[in-house]
Amino acid sequence: MSVSEMFAALQGALGQDQDIREEIRKVVQALEQTAREILTLLQGVHQGPGFQHIPKKCQKAREHFGTVRTQMESLKTKFPADQYYRFHEHWRFVLQRLVFLAAFVVYLESETLVTREAVAEILGIEADRERGFHLDIEDYLSGVLTLASELARLAVNSVTAGDYSRPLRISTFINELDSGFRLLNLKNDSLRKRYDGLKYDVKKIEEVVYDLSIRGLNKEATVGAGEEK
Repeated sequence: MSVSEMFAALQGALGQDQDIREEIRKVVQALEQTAREILTLLQGVHQGPGFQHIPKKCQKAREHFGTVRTQMESLKTKFPADQYYRFHEHWRFVLQRLVFLAAFVVYLESETLVTREAVAEILGIEADRERGFHLDIEDYLSGVLTLASELARLAVNSVTAGDYSRPLRISTFINELDSGFRLLNLKNDSLRKRYDGLKYDVKKIEEVVYDLSIRGLNKEATVGAGEEK
């Protein structure tokens, strides 16, 4: 094979690779748009009247996740199944954002932490690496850390809306989350940096709870929660 033939073959391979990346990019753009729509919908819970419409907003968000599953099915067909990590960077950010959104919906519905398996089911992908297009553990953890930041904001806005019991429940949840992360030996630099930000979320929520305490509103919240039960 001559040098020109060798480079012609290389160009062909490069062209195929570029075509794959372009096809992936188109689907990822669609996923990003759907993620923005879900985020815009859920941001409404931070407004005063939004707390009254949480069930409806969660239901609509789950309808949007139906679109996400369709788009994920399309994404799976755009690259060879055994080259997941070769192209992973193209969808890593949007996948982490979708994990956060799924986790936020589940928290709003049940005030529990969604499992990686449940998120994978919501997104229409696999939890196990061996089964193909899957939810990487680090992507799941990154999404959960974004949830912590969102809940810190929700705690502040809850007080503004006159909901004094929610910050106490958020505080308990975030502290459990922090304890869970402390069990992990994180080696990934990006994930480690994001985890370092969790302590600021914990501190922010603790300040909200402390403010409720010195104003005597935490007792009111506890009594109110007891009456609800």
